[in-house]
Amino acid sequence: MRGRWRLIGRLVQAAGRGDVVSRHELLSVRGHSVAWAFPLLLLVGIAAADITTGAFEIISWTVLVPGVAAAICGVRATAVFAVVAVVVYVFADTVWQHRDETGLPGLVLVTLGGAIAVVAAAVRVGGEQRMLHMRDIADATRRTVLRPLPVGFGGLDHAAVYLSADTEARVGGDFYDIQPGPHGTRVLVGDVQGKGLGAVDTAAALLGTFRETAYHEPDLATVAERLEIRMRRHRARTAALGRSDGDRFATAVLIGFSDDLPDVVDAVVFGHEPPLAVGPAGVRALPAVGGLPLGMSDLVAGSPVPPVCRPALAADETLLLVSDGVTEARDPGGCFYRHAEEIARAVAADPSNAAPSRLVALVRDGTLRHCRGRLVDDTTVFAVRRRGVPADG
Repeated sequence: MRGRWRLIGRLVQAAGRGDVVSRHELLSVRGHSVAWAFPLLLLVGIAAADITTGAFEIISWTVLVPGVAAAICGVRATAVFAVVAVVVYVFADTVWQHRDETGLPGLVLVTLGGAIAVVAAAVRVGGEQRMLHMRDIADATRRTVLRPLPVGFGGLDHAAVYLSADTEARVGGDFYDIQPGPHGTRVLVGDVQGKGLGAVDTAAALLGTFRETAYHEPDLATVAERLEIRMRRHRARTAALGRSDGDRFATAVLIGFSDDLPDVVDAVVFGHEPPLAVGPAGVRALPAVGGLPLGMSDLVAGSPVPPVCRPALAADETLLLVSDGVTEARDPGGCFYRHAEEIARAVAADPSNAAPSRLVALVRDGTLRHCRGRLVDDTTVFAVRRRGVPADG
């Protein structure tokens, strides 16, 4: 059963890569397209049925062959099948004498159907090419917002999964990054309110500020303050442009790892789900004082950002951060997914499940299993811990 949901997870990710790419992958064997086999088998089947069924004039069904080809093959292949369908029809109508001829109306039907199929294939292929171009643009955007992280980046083992609730989308408002620097390694995970390009724009603005300040600023509180200021500036700009998303905000968790403090981390929580510390000893919520989301500090007087907390974190504990796609996942009965409980059972059964890569896969599969693969929000699962922990730890 668990393997089934891993398969669903891969299918969801494949859908996120685009329907065109997924269809081409399904219709390929060892990198070679076999889409032509389906209309060919249909044509052979129709011809065979017409030969063996003398009382039923099924040869006119060859009009379906170029139609099927138009749906899955290229323009040239569709044109070839359109011509072959006409040839087979004429041959069957004039050579096979086991029934009366269907005459000119049937020939016009097959010829016209083939011509329409070729035009339909040309329109479809043109649309797919435009979609693939837009996919390339979206990929470039994703690499900017969710840039690839090298193995062991900043002295941390990490793993991440991002699943879009919209299978046509490739990026959303969820974001994460790791930034090493002279003052330690900082981690940022967050979720911008709302969807669409506005959410992507906001996430990119926050990540740009994080990558600069996390490297240069020695105090994590200053990094947090700069993120808050950047969010307010971004909101002011979008509002001045007259955009409807000028009141957008973001929840986030900012974590600081320091080589001088190997048993603790610094944490700032901006209205986000508190991180979980997962290790062989069990699962616990990281004790950190939460505050308002980014962009909402003007609603209260006093400190503009939440305080920096310094909770203990053992060397063999992994920090797990998830977005609303996990915490708000529901089953058909409306019950929320309790990922902490499932993680606790998995780690108790096998402590190696606390490793970032296994932990992320566990939460991803559990979320998809709980909601039956129907995500209602973009889903991010991010796990990180200090390097040097044994693989079975």
